[in-house]
Amino acid sequence: MTKDQQTQIEAAAFRGLMNHLQKRTDVQNIDLMNLAGFCRNCLAKWYSAAAKKQGLDFDYAKAQKIVYGMEIGEWKANYQSKASDEQLKLFEENSDLHAKITGY
Repeated sequence: MTKDQQTQIEAAAFRGLMNHLQKRTDVQNIDLMNLAGFCRNCLAKWYSAAAKKQGLDFDYAKAQKIVYGMEIGEWKANYQSKASDEQLKLFEENSDLHAKITGY
C-alpha cells in the first residue's frame, strides 16, 4: 500500500464514520463521550486542527458543519436533548478518558 492509497483509505473510512453519525441523530454526543471518550465535536476539532496544520483558514464552526452535515444550531434544535444528571455525572467521572485535542 502506498502512502497516497493509505491516505485515501483513511479519508474514506472517516467519511463513512461521519455519514453514519449524521444518520444516527438519535445518538447524543454525551453518550458517545461517555462510551468512547469522543463525539462529533471532537471529530470537528480534529478536522479543524488538521486543516489549520495544512495552513488553511479553517475554523471549528466550518468543521462542525462538515461533521454534522448541517449547521450546529440546526442539529441542536432538531436532535439534541437535555443531558440527564446521570449522564452528566458519568461525563465528569470519565473526563480523564476524554479525547485530548489541541490546535483547533
